[in-house]
Amino acid sequence: MLPDDVQTTEGDTTRGDRRRPGSGPDVGRWRLTEDVDEYLALAGGFLRSRPGRHVMQSTWAARLRARGAEAFGCTEAPVFGVLERAGGVEAAFHQLRPRAVAPTPLTPGQADGLADRLAALGHPLPAVSADHDTATAFAEAWQRRTGAIPALRATRLCLYGLGTLTPPDPHPAGRARLLGDEDLEEVIYWCGEFAAAVGEDVTVDAGTWTGTRYADKRYTVWETPDGDAVSVAGMNPLIGGQVQVDVVYTPAHLRGRGYAAAVTAEVSRAALAAGAREVVLFADLANPTSNAVYQRLGYRPLTEWSTYDFAPAAT
Repeated sequence: MLPDDVQTTEGDTTRGDRRRPGSGPDVGRWRLTEDVDEYLALAGGFLRSRPGRHVMQSTWAARLRARGAEAFGCTEAPVFGVLERAGGVEAAFHQLRPRAVAPTPLTPGQADGLADRLAALGHPLPAVSADHDTATAFAEAWQRRTGAIPALRATRLCLYGLGTLTPPDPHPAGRARLLGDEDLEEVIYWCGEFAAAVGEDVTVDAGTWTGTRYADKRYTVWETPDGDAVSVAGMNPLIGGQVQVDVVYTPAHLRGRGYAAAVTAEVSRAALAAGAREVVLFADLANPTSNAVYQRLGYRPLTEWSTYDFAPAAT
């Protein structure tokens, strides 16, 4: 449980130095809760206002609401927060303890206030993951508050949003089809390879599949005229007006033939047909090939995404 004085943060700004950490007339007040339903009641409208840029907060709130934190290996209750100011919500965050804190875009002042509030809780904080400017501002603020030493991870991502979908023409021989039972074993293996390639610390196999985030997706495979599945793309459910295309994978020996572009285009088309106002995906900035493919399909950069890990202060 959160301490009583921060279960819902009042953030009194009328008492000078006695106001609670993380609050003030300029940044507003951070209201914290461990209840995902309360969080969504407070932050839902704000998250839906910019569905693409708020993809991580909306997606993880939906997952936790549906399956609970225990399904994702969390040993403590998650913490959620919204930044309230002048009767509205200006930012939000979640932390699946003991994982990274994940805020929506913050100004430096807002990041400073959040670091102040979380430092006052005294919970371990291993990392921050957000758009690059927000992650950097929070990492600097966290170092000032706690002495923790931030280290920027080498993997840098770009969050893309779909403009006008432009399917490849011509597309490779074959067709797109939804994942069938006969494909599941191979797709589980491919998702494991994908997770390893992006540096995700998770085991994906037949025994762990249902407990991973990969089991929540709808998959489409690209099938050759001979009936062989050669590439896969997944998409998350429609949440808050957005669909995230998540997991695009082609085995190394089959790359360079247009399969990934073709199957990504089909999944993007399905996302639009499902009613998505925004379709988004992440790409590793170190992979120029995938970034070029997505841009040819009509995806445009929204923001760069970074993670800072925190090491304990030097003694």
